[in-house]
Amino acid sequence: MTSTRTDAAEIGAALLRLRRTTGLPVAFGGLIEAGGRQMRIQQLSGTATASLRALVVSLGNGLGGKALARTRPCAVTDYRASRQISHEYDEAVRQEGLHAVLAVPVVVRRRVRGVLYGALRAAQPLGDRTLGAAVAAARDVEQALVVQDEARSLLTSAGATRGDPDGARAAAWEQVREAHGALRALAPRITDPGLRAELLAACGLLTGGADNGRRPDVGLTAREVDVLGCLASGATNAAVAERLGLRPETVKAYLRSTMRKLGTSTRGEAVVAARRAGYLP
Repeated sequence: MTSTRTDAAEIGAALLRLRRTTGLPVAFGGLIEAGGRQMRIQQLSGTATASLRALVVSLGNGLGGKALARTRPCAVTDYRASRQISHEYDEAVRQEGLHAVLAVPVVVRRRVRGVLYGALRAAQPLGDRTLGAAVAAARDVEQALVVQDEARSLLTSAGATRGDPDGARAAAWEQVREAHGALRALAPRITDPGLRAELLAACGLLTGGADNGRRPDVGLTAREVDVLGCLASGATNAAVAERLGLRPETVKAYLRSTMRKLGTSTRGEAVVAARRAGYLP
């Protein structure tokens, strides 16, 4: 599956969560390039230099390349002194002043799609709690990429069916859906009831009017539609919670309720069913 700007944005959001949950001052990462033999570091968070930007990491080389090859998390206490990895990228690491580094692969359907790194500017062990939080951040990205893959596949199929083999129409619909999710997320923060109603009415125009009231056949609540709208754009549970001002557990509860009402068993299926029911564009 080809990487997109949305995929890259998920990596960027995951790096912020990784720093917040682990306390690590530096995080960076990127997506696998065509062929699956290398990745490019595209996203930086907390770095002081640009030495790591656009760095290409090959399969098996350095810490990230080792994580790529083994498809499991790897960590070193002092990167440049470690005998557990090769040292093709020592100069970039030295310029950034990094020592303790971890690398966690993002694996979707048994295929590595990217790598998340976290690092300290001191040579000290990274404990199990830190590594566990980094793995959780990678799992969030994996969930989001699964939903995005399913959505892109459906959009491409729909575009081809309508005589649009280049997928231009499908791409346009994806933008509409991203706009819908952003507007639904914005609406609860508007205190003026009249303005909020106008915004929700505009959302309704994007879904053929479904946002203007509940559907008696399914009965999704407005908040359930808000959550689904964010999930449809590929956001993780944690990102949805932050965007809507909810707790992650509350997002999960809304999702469980939605899947029960729609008769689905996965996030992707719920998004597709909600679109068929007219709740999402």
